[in-house]
Amino acid sequence: MENRPDFVKLVNLASSRLGAQAIFATDDFFADKQRLVDDAPPQWKEGVYDENGKWMDGWESRRKREEGHDFCVIRLGLPGKIVGVDIDTAHFTGNYPPSASLEGCYCPDGEPPHDQHWDELLPSLSLNGDSHHFADIHSDKPYTHLRFHIYPDGGVARLRVYGHPEIDWERVSPEVELDLVAVENGGRALACNDQHFGHMSNLIMPGRGVNMGDGWETARRRVPGNDWVILSLGHAGTIERIVIDTAHFKGNFPDSIAIQAALVEGGTDEQIATQSLFWRELLPSQKLSPDNLHEFVEQVNALGAVSHVRVNIFPDGGISRVRLFGKKAG
Repeated sequence: MENRPDFVKLVNLASSRLGAQAIFATDDFFADKQRLVDDAPPQWKEGVYDENGKWMDGWESRRKREEGHDFCVIRLGLPGKIVGVDIDTAHFTGNYPPSASLEGCYCPDGEPPHDQHWDELLPSLSLNGDSHHFADIHSDKPYTHLRFHIYPDGGVARLRVYGHPEIDWERVSPEVELDLVAVENGGRALACNDQHFGHMSNLIMPGRGVNMGDGWETARRRVPGNDWVILSLGHAGTIERIVIDTAHFKGNFPDSIAIQAALVEGGTDEQIATQSLFWRELLPSQKLSPDNLHEFVEQVNALGAVSHVRVNIFPDGGISRVRLFGKKAG
């Protein structure tokens, strides 16, 4: 697989799990536009056809027989500043568009009107079949909607839009309790030692996990030690309450959990992971139980403002969600 840029560690603002919707397409005769923002990897279904033709996992328009091109309008799940995109043509070989471009606008109170001004985010980019196309985006302002152009027609499996959710922290009172690590509050998963069965970013997604695949799960450990994940808070704050959810993990939940934390200023993700060995103890080791919500209040140590946590599970296994409730630091 192609080398992935660092921006793929950021939040996918065009995630259907976060509420992203394809609200308009000039044409989606062969494959529904909403599949463009599906979170699951694109599938190939050999020999599967519907009434319009071959079933494809993505957005696909019919062959254009007139001038012009097709486009799709997407409402992002979270408004934010965009850092990079991935135009994924997985499984589209003889039917992908030769090129694509991207525009954005900020309409927080509704859908863009017909006379909406759109900013160019990505000039026309040449595409290949069955490939990822990563591109840097240099946006200095947030966007709520994207207009995705394909030239002239064809199919794209996924459009992933990586960036920083827009949160006006100036308007958040320091007296309000909120989940400081939630993805909708700007939290992100930075690094982990293993994510064999479930991706670390699931830990900070909205709601409870829908199944065992909707969590962070490591491979079975066959050597001494324990597994860990580093999470970055959306804003530095004081953590007062911790909730660990092992929903759906029954024969594979960790025996126990402990959390370290620190106020980090600067450093790459790799450097932060190395430093985490020496962070202070936020939550001493606590026993876990299967398929259950675990709330810790009195057990949480008062460390003051922190910006990152290291979640240690012993020795291995899976957890569904991590919630770090507290108040933003001044």
